[in-house]
Amino acid sequence: MLTAPLDEDQAVELAKVFKALGDPIRLRLLSMIASRAGGEVCVCDLTPAFDLSQPTISHHLKLLRQAGLIDCERRGTWVYYWLLPEMTDRLAGILTRPAGTPLPERTGKTAAGAAS
Repeated sequence: MLTAPLDEDQAVELAKVFKALGDPIRLRLLSMIASRAGGEVCVCDLTPAFDLSQPTISHHLKLLRQAGLIDCERRGTWVYYWLLPEMTDRLAGILTRPAGTPLPERTGKTAAGAAS
């Protein structure tokens, strides 16, 4: 859980993570990796789930690795990927308000109400 505002370096680092997650293909890849029984998945099992070339899938996986969300290891011809829970736990902490903290009362239109 976030106890203090982010400093500039933290904000830049997390912006890269959110940018990596902002693409639907990368979000699906991360979900597939995170939900895999055994904790890791071969790229050969990821590629058929998409109507994309193998190099395109590899590019998306590279961006997820650079964001610190996954890691990988080459084993013979194939590359195996797994989730790095440190980063997903960090994101969860930033996006979660402290337990038991009441929501502030709002007056007037909400952002959703103002858009309609």
